[in-house]
Amino acid sequence: MSNSTYRWVIVAAGGLLGCVAIGGMFSLPVFLRPMAAETGWSVTGISSAMTIGFLAMAFTSMMWGALSDRFGPRPVVLTGSVVLSLSLALASRAPSLLAFQILFGALVGGATAAIFAPMMACVTGWFDTHRSLAVSLVSAGMGMAPMTMSPFAAWLISSHDWRTSMLIVAGVVGAIMIPVSLLVRRPPGLQNPQAGAASDNGGPAMSRSEALRSPQFIILIATNFFCCATHSGPIIHTVSYAITCGIPMIAAVTIYSVEGLAGMGGRIVFGLLGDRFGAKRVLVLGLLAQAFGALGYVFARELAAFYAVAAVFGFIYAGTMPLYSVLVRENFPLRMMGTVIGGTAMAGSLGMATGPLAGGLIYDTFASYTWLYVGSWAVGLGAFLIMMTFRPFPAARSVAPVPA
Repeated sequence: MSNSTYRWVIVAAGGLLGCVAIGGMFSLPVFLRPMAAETGWSVTGISSAMTIGFLAMAFTSMMWGALSDRFGPRPVVLTGSVVLSLSLALASRAPSLLAFQILFGALVGGATAAIFAPMMACVTGWFDTHRSLAVSLVSAGMGMAPMTMSPFAAWLISSHDWRTSMLIVAGVVGAIMIPVSLLVRRPPGLQNPQAGAASDNGGPAMSRSEALRSPQFIILIATNFFCCATHSGPIIHTVSYAITCGIPMIAAVTIYSVEGLAGMGGRIVFGLLGDRFGAKRVLVLGLLAQAFGALGYVFARELAAFYAVAAVFGFIYAGTMPLYSVLVRENFPLRMMGTVIGGTAMAGSLGMATGPLAGGLIYDTFASYTWLYVGSWAVGLGAFLIMMTFRPFPAARSVAPVPA
């Protein structure tokens, strides 16, 4: 199979791996209330496992990215797939809240990080033409998790206890991800071991330390932190919030699915708009819209209103996410894609870590989620203002095109 054809296999593999990995981790919001009812653990305590998971993703993202730069993406995503499945299985047997927080948080979060940055770096390396579309399709695959894994988890929890349900999820994760990870290959431009030694852009050479100290990198990670902090709370607590408004569990999970479905469209539309109008311009406008989308949840009480807000918010926040990888690929050398994208993923994971804990504390304190969404709006405005200061490197930093 030619490189020009196989690159779409890489896209499909990346989308499927991301969908299952994110879905495995994001099954926790579906299990949240059944777990609290069955175990007596607090909502804040269980939510903290997601916070720990995002912190684990943050602290391991650059490591996994750097390992994929050095050894290639396949061994990294294969390792992550095995560890993710085992970690979910162990978490389902956790005898205490602390054990669950460690197993689900540290191990599941760390394993999930082995998928995102290496696969995004891999895909950007396989494409020159249609790069935004390719990244958007992988991101859209990841966005399918709320429409696939979350309803699957909700269906399991309706007829099994949470431990059995999570164990079944662990088995499904391993059965899908381990074989698919074997399809992943290095980008053609890096299949020659000596390729990494050359400057793979048209401008001056750039070392990793120069890249990680550059204003461009710092602005990207700061923006991604505030961007993810904006949508983290609304994503994690929407199901729980809807239940507090009197909406049944199965119906509440469909709100999550509507958000995910809209997000798939948003990823592709924003990616194509980024190709046409420039990734930075589209990202800036998306960040501003995201802030007000989060605020919209304050006014949702009935199922129809939740659907409307979820569709708009999901379309916007998911649409912004592929643009970070496009900006990284446009500004940094191919040989360090894993490291740089891992750095932005680290910042995003730290931002995501704020939502579960903040939402749990706000609800436990006020018996209401209103201040969570008001806070998300304010943080979203911060992301918009930071991204306004981004200036691309003067020299284009791109490799020769892969044959179409």
